Amino acid sequence: MVQIETLPNGVRLVTEHIQTVRSAALGIWVGGGSREEEGAESGAAHFIEHMLFEGTARRTAQDIARETDAIGGQMNAFTTKECTCFYGRVLDDHLPQALDILYDMVYHSSFTQEAVETERGVILEEIDMYEDTPDDLCAEKLAAQVFQGSPLARPILGAKETLEGMTGDFLRDYHRRHYEGHNTVVALAGSFSPAILDDLRQRFSRLPAGQPRPLVPAAYTPGFVATAKPIEQNHLTLAFPGLDYNSPRRFALQLLSSILGGGVSSRLFQTVREQQGLCYSIYSYGAGHADTGLFCLYTALNRDTEAKALATIRQVVDQLRQEGPTQEELTRAREQSKANVMMGLESTQSRMSHAGRSLLFSGEILTPEQIIAAYDAVTREDVIALAQDLFRWDQASLSAVGQVRTPQEYQTLVLGG
Repeated sequence: MVQIETLPNGVRLVTEHIQTVRSAALGIWVGGGSREEEGAESGAAHFIEHMLFEGTARRTAQDIARETDAIGGQMNAFTTKECTCFYGRVLDDHLPQALDILYDMVYHSSFTQEAVETERGVILEEIDMYEDTPDDLCAEKLAAQVFQGSPLARPILGAKETLEGMTGDFLRDYHRRHYEGHNTVVALAGSFSPAILDDLRQRFSRLPAGQPRPLVPAAYTPGFVATAKPIEQNHLTLAFPGLDYNSPRRFALQLLSSILGGGVSSRLFQTVREQQGLCYSIYSYGAGHADTGLFCLYTALNRDTEAKALATIRQVVDQLRQEGPTQEELTRAREQSKANVMMGLESTQSRMSHAGRSLLFSGEILTPEQIIAAYDAVTREDVIALAQDLFRWDQASLSAVGQVRTPQEYQTLVLGG
């Protein structure tokens, strides 16, 4: 059973004791992510994620690595546009030490200038690697186009110009201002003792409460962008305004995405790839944020076939929008989504992630049974109504990476005229 406790400083502790396992997963979730950065701070949240593995007053970076390996643990972190998460998974016998390591890393990092210089170089290499990953680059350029003027438009990794100006003192100050009680969720799932809960309360009660920051709204503006890269395939992401991550229609969106481009039986895969052989990869996905979102269709294909592929994609989308799914498609999508939920929550890591992410972003944690019921409640009419609301071609956007045409040519291919 999931238990939620809010400490006086606003830190939320969420725990789920699972008697049938011998491992435990612990995560520290900090709200904000790169979206809270000012222009000159771009990349700071991700930079700090790196720095917190680089040593504390008690441990060097090598000590952290050795102590983690010595207990057979796994520790890592990630930064998104709206959160940073530090997490670990260990056997229950070693959970007290894992908690000590993770807490020490996250809240007592040294931020030495020597480590800053080293990690700056690592991050610049990471940016170069990202630039060499065309599907990721395609999505990044899309966000920059449709959310321009908003922090959501900026890349999580930052840019060389902003990263070059960041010092240990700058990062320490950013950490102090953003790692506060009000935006922190601590999630624990698996096998643990009551003593661990006391340890969590004692440690996390020390954080300053802080004050929530106002959300800078992000408005969607349709647009077309093309990025030339000397690669064999062109990577295209076609997008429409989507849903925020707390929308009550998010379950209908998942079913719609599954029907349209969620697997090998989806309409796009069967039509564009299997019947016409125009691409190798094609799928759809939703990307939600606190106040906005995108619904995207991605494909990678040869430049010579992209015009026909885009015309076919439009036909498939229009047909689904006008006629809706068959009952067979809806049932298949529903069962696929339900299976993904149930099978995706069979590890302590996934249970911790579900609890931490849900509490941080939504303020509540739906049980698997509640999620299943939400999918069962979606009707064919719900999916049709959502498709008609989403798929408006005057709001369509596109990002292309590869041996590209001009943005105006892509606009003509997608919109006609």
